[in-house]
Amino acid sequence: MNLPGYPYHQTLEQRSGQPQRRPVVIVGAGPVGLTLALDLARRDVPVVVIDDSDRIGEGSRAVCWAKKTLEVFDRLGVGEAIARDGVRWQRGRVFHGEREAYAFDLLPEAHHKMPAMVNLQQDQVEARLARAAQLDGRIELRGRHELIGLEQDSDGVTLNVRTPDGLFDMRADWVVGCDGARSPTRSLLGLSFQGQVFEDRFLIADVRLAPGVRPRGLDPARPERWFWFDPPFHRGQSVLLHAQADGLWRIDFQLGRDADTEAERDAGRIKARVAAMLDSDGFELVWSSIYQFCCRRAERFRVGRVLLAGDAAHQVSPFGARGANSGVQDADNLGWKLAAVLRGEGSDALLDAYEFERIEAADDNIGHSTRATDFISPKSALSRRFRRAALDLAARTEFAKPLVNSGRLSLPSAHVDSPLSTPDADPWAGGPGPGCPAPDAPLDGGGWLSERLRGGFALLAFGWPVNVERLPVITLPGEGLAATRYGARPGSVVLLRPDGVVAARWHRFDADAVSAALLRAHGRPNE
Repeated sequence: MNLPGYPYHQTLEQRSGQPQRRPVVIVGAGPVGLTLALDLARRDVPVVVIDDSDRIGEGSRAVCWAKKTLEVFDRLGVGEAIARDGVRWQRGRVFHGEREAYAFDLLPEAHHKMPAMVNLQQDQVEARLARAAQLDGRIELRGRHELIGLEQDSDGVTLNVRTPDGLFDMRADWVVGCDGARSPTRSLLGLSFQGQVFEDRFLIADVRLAPGVRPRGLDPARPERWFWFDPPFHRGQSVLLHAQADGLWRIDFQLGRDADTEAERDAGRIKARVAAMLDSDGFELVWSSIYQFCCRRAERFRVGRVLLAGDAAHQVSPFGARGANSGVQDADNLGWKLAAVLRGEGSDALLDAYEFERIEAADDNIGHSTRATDFISPKSALSRRFRRAALDLAARTEFAKPLVNSGRLSLPSAHVDSPLSTPDADPWAGGPGPGCPAPDAPLDGGGWLSERLRGGFALLAFGWPVNVERLPVITLPGEGLAATRYGARPGSVVLLRPDGVVAARWHRFDADAVSAALLRAHGRPNE
């Protein structure tokens, strides 16, 4: 597909030398920055997005987009296209040598609008987000605008920006750094990036197969995630295989800590590795990269009027698809809070809650990624023996399967200790509690619950309708699939936040309790 650019042009404030104050300036036009811009625009918040490039990034990079992320994209108008054009999958298989150790299903229950996972190259996802942003008059996308200075006071933030026409200043109420792992925003804030850098090196190869060639017998009509420990075609290491859109296949080869990076970049050497895996030379090498990865985060996600999201705030290993997905969920968490603060509906404490919740999510993701990396790349003889025993046992026993860790796949984090949540007053037999993500469900009249949750607060009423001033109420049956997923019974009500998180729930409607929970969810618990 043709990838859209955002060419540089000189703006009025450059020509006049007078900064124009903006409600929000986003630094970085990757998937996180564009998601946040689209979210804010749909809340009628004008946004300027600046990026030091003027085009979509090259290469597939992030590939797997999880169900929660797809639901965010769907609310922003691009989810159905991404789900349609990508490769849907939910089943994975893990091999030890050539023997299957175990298999898993990410979404064993039916009746969800979005699939468990869709594989679509990052440049294509970015292209759809960028086009949507360019069609929205509330978003200004500026290419070749490099952030080089940042100063803030109690009234706003001044950004010093370098362009082909020289330096100029911008002024904003709020700034969000979505500018990647080498984030200039984070550096200008003086924040440390704390965590672990792993020494192992990995090779990514995107290949297009000739007609009739199948990777190790995998059926392209039933795509799955395949992961090998110690395969016969790459002894002593691991390999990961994913189907992508446009007939591409993503292969990750573990190279080890002592790999000669320059030698491994040689196209002939890469092709030899791929040919050994496919047992065929019937393929085209489309793109490749060698990487090391980190599991780390910034010490703060908020400094005054400047916030961080995505890789600027945290990094994880690619095993488990937690990086880009977590970044999009940062944007989903932040957009409604920032808009509420700008409108005066929410207190400044909402942005502290963003930092609290997303640091909690980052630490959860870092923990999962670190454990997966330690299993994939054992550092000691004892760790290697444990891994071999777990893999051998997993093929024969159920209890050992959870011990095998090839990267726990991305799931939205639960914010059970969030200051925005109202704790349960009554016991519930199941369903998501306060701070947990809300599940989708089909509606009796057709359509999906996720389609009714369009980025605002909503009250789910199970069994009969209720009325709350200025709060949308969605009436659902007191029995059935939706009630089961929410642990509800006739008379139950569930308050949902704009980012699809449960804020509070009761088994009996009480207007005063709902109003108090709404105030708390807006960061105003004492009003």
